[in-house]
Amino acid sequence: MNLKSVIKLVTLSASCAGIISCSSNYAVSTNLDKDNINQYFSASKVTIYEKETNIPGPYKFIEGVEGQDCQQRPHHAAPDEINARTQARQQAFSLGANAIVFSGCAQLTPEKLAELNQSNDAKQCHALVICYGRSFYSGAEQ
Repeated sequence: MNLKSVIKLVTLSASCAGIISCSSNYAVSTNLDKDNINQYFSASKVTIYEKETNIPGPYKFIEGVEGQDCQQRPHHAAPDEINARTQARQQAFSLGANAIVFSGCAQLTPEKLAELNQSNDAKQCHALVICYGRSFYSGAEQ
């Protein structure tokens, strides 16, 4: 090995050692909560059916559920039906459901919310989407 190769090897080794020593003080910050990880993915465990007769096997009605998505300020993203339906599926899962049939979604514009000015949602949201559904437990679903 010549002197140039030795210098390159020493420089590379020192650089790697410096980088590795810095990584020991690196803290990871995340919005995931290990205690609530099941809640984050719970919506995926609730299957959406078009109508009640499509639910396989014996099933039972659990409870009506709803989800909503709020646009807090006019310049924020518009409320989304997908987010509202996901929230309803999470609520269904928390009740022990594994199936849901949505009956519909409603979008409340700023004008509609102004008519409901006494409600808490009207005070907090510029616009709002609410989705309603019926949650079920199907013994055939696993």
